[in-house]
Amino acid sequence: MPQNDIDFESISVRLAETQSEIESAQALRYAVFYEEYGAIANSEMATEKRDFDEYDAYADHLIVVDSSGVKDKIVGTYRLIQRSAANQVGQFYSASEYDIAPLLKCGSTLLELGRSCVLPQYRTRPVLQLLWQGIADYISEYDIELMFGCASLHSTDIKSISKPLSYLHHYHLAPENIRPRALKGQYINMNIIPQEDINARRVFSELPPLIKGYLRAGSCIGDGAVIDEQFNTTDVFIVVQTHLLTDRYRKHYERKLQKTIPGGDDSSSNVQDIAAFKNKVS
Repeated sequence: MPQNDIDFESISVRLAETQSEIESAQALRYAVFYEEYGAIANSEMATEKRDFDEYDAYADHLIVVDSSGVKDKIVGTYRLIQRSAANQVGQFYSASEYDIAPLLKCGSTLLELGRSCVLPQYRTRPVLQLLWQGIADYISEYDIELMFGCASLHSTDIKSISKPLSYLHHYHLAPENIRPRALKGQYINMNIIPQEDINARRVFSELPPLIKGYLRAGSCIGDGAVIDEQFNTTDVFIVVQTHLLTDRYRKHYERKLQKTIPGGDDSSSNVQDIAAFKNKVS
């Protein structure tokens, strides 16, 4: 379906209400992460053509629904994990890569974001606006104070991404009291290039739009990167303190927000990179 054939008046966002809808969201995730982006599926997922894990049973699943056809079609999704849901499994998903004790101890209401993706033909500003509108409503409903997850650089060659990693370390490191650290054995030092040797403006402009957008919105970065072999990416930890968002970007998380793309007009790239906000969460 070409983007200009989409009936945007028929598209809405809400939480999944049935197991069938959750499974459809999982199938969407599989199509994007594994078939489009080349992640490595285990045999069970490959057989069922769904991306799933133990968190899905306890998470909330935000879905974007196209109702223009005979049957509703899920065209976008985002997995939302509150602390109570993480406790059902035993930990937050991102704890498999990072020591998130500082977040757990900070006293804020937490939300882990992940498994976000949109079908290629729906990667438009209006659809992404709806996805963020759903997150905004959710944050308002549950009084979320701190959101987190992992964003990805599309390479496992640390040398090739040494500039963005170093830039993030020097300019956007999270305050120590809320700074997760990559686990021992997975930790990759992001302090590779001296700060004085980095053209900050240029490196920032070349960051993936999702990461760039979150930085503009006031987010900060954990200590250390982690290579995700399954998804062929290098993950960095994103922390968003909602009370520190600037007035311009606070609208992303308010109930009546009008414009929601953090990275400006590069809406297509933003949606594509949202697929990599895996919360490694992916």
